[in-house]
Amino acid sequence: MNIGVFIPIGNNGWLISKNAPQYMPTFELNKTIVQKAEHYGFDFALSMIKLRGFGGETEFWEHNLESFTLMAGLAAVTERIQLFGTVATLTIPPAIVARMASTIDSISNGRFGVNLVTGWQKPEYSQMGLWPGDDFFASRYDYLGEYAQVLRDLWSTGHCDLKGDYFTMEDCRVSPKPQADMKLICAGQSEAGMAFTAQYADYNFCFGRGVNTPQAFAPTVERLMKATAQSGRDVTACVLFMVIAAQTDAAARERWEYYKAGADEAAIAWLGEQAAADTKSKSDTNVRQMADPTSAVNINMGTLVGSFATIAKMLDEVAEVTGTSGVMLVFDDFIRGMDDFGQKIQPLMKSRAHLLGTAERA
Repeated sequence: MNIGVFIPIGNNGWLISKNAPQYMPTFELNKTIVQKAEHYGFDFALSMIKLRGFGGETEFWEHNLESFTLMAGLAAVTERIQLFGTVATLTIPPAIVARMASTIDSISNGRFGVNLVTGWQKPEYSQMGLWPGDDFFASRYDYLGEYAQVLRDLWSTGHCDLKGDYFTMEDCRVSPKPQADMKLICAGQSEAGMAFTAQYADYNFCFGRGVNTPQAFAPTVERLMKATAQSGRDVTACVLFMVIAAQTDAAARERWEYYKAGADEAAIAWLGEQAAADTKSKSDTNVRQMADPTSAVNINMGTLVGSFATIAKMLDEVAEVTGTSGVMLVFDDFIRGMDDFGQKIQPLMKSRAHLLGTAERA
């Protein structure tokens, strides 16, 4: 099973809590995390894009780096790990993204891929005059389909002449082309999002669900498999989990309860308002799961809480779900979390047995 890290490009990572570690995003922090990931044999690192946060006492995600420029810097200070940058597709034309990605492909010697997001938080785009109207909630994957086609054309042939509803290309060209097959990622969970992923993407990122229920995401993967059966393409799922690990189950649980007790309610309420703004999507979406009041303190991602041995066992259970190629992890404390995972969790995982001894290698 592949293992990736979702690096903290926004302040405070993924915990909307006054009791969680409070920190600003920096290049040095993310460089340390990704170099540790490479050292411990992680397969990839991905950065999100966020253009406006949720406010509250913690100013959650009000402070963010930019994804592509960050990944270009990280490409220059790593050697093996696959890197994925995220583009907010309403903000940058696809032909420019194709050239930017080809540039990072050159920096990384073929280790770069792109995560496409349509945009779900209206204020991110309306603040710049880029929001196309609320009907976009319903049509965004039609837009994204043309966007992806432009990228695929330019990366594969260096040329695009697409005449679509959203993009009109006139003998558009990009050279040099990427030296490696450029992978696309999507995280859409709606029916339209799944259909897009099955047709254009290589991986689908989905949220794990619940606390210590490592296989609860399986129905989402089943939906992906049905969509890929229709498209005839091989697309696998990679599942997002937060890891809160300690020497004992009790110590890890105590820390998790402490984070929940400090929930930044104002920031969480803002998240709920943004989720409610989408009245056009007709099925489940990531943002609706994120805003569910059940455990919005970590945006309701699947959370694995326990001892190092318990976490290893649960991650091995994730690997057993058909159609799952990997997990993407976040940690409550990233520096400690990376070392704990590399030295104390990964060596216990059957699904990572091929990396036995990695933590001891310099």
